[in-house]
Amino acid sequence: MKLNLLCLWAVMALCSGTASATEYIYRDLMANTLPSPSCEAKSEAMATASKPYNMTRYSKTFCQSQGYGWHVEKVKDEGKTACTSCTGADQGKSQCHLEDVVVTCKRIKPGSVGMLPGKS
Repeated sequence: MKLNLLCLWAVMALCSGTASATEYIYRDLMANTLPSPSCEAKSEAMATASKPYNMTRYSKTFCQSQGYGWHVEKVKDEGKTACTSCTGADQGKSQCHLEDVVVTCKRIKPGSVGMLPGKS
């Protein structure tokens, strides 16, 4: 019984072919992040703007803005930090954001996976 089961698994492993390769469409985007909502000391504002969490969040948003099915492949360039001074009660403090962030987005090429509608 165990020999039959072992042989069955071996035959299934040998006969199972790999799935056809999925084709992707790639697109590079350049965008800016939004400044933090609060005013902070310039060094703290620069640290807040360049946090990995912000890079992950904004790169995902950049790709999703392209439409359904777009995902982040990689972040090519994290850009440079730009700061603006706050006015009023927070004078002397700054708000910072990242400029010229370059992200590569990918999407599955239509028709490369599964059956095409209306064709058998």
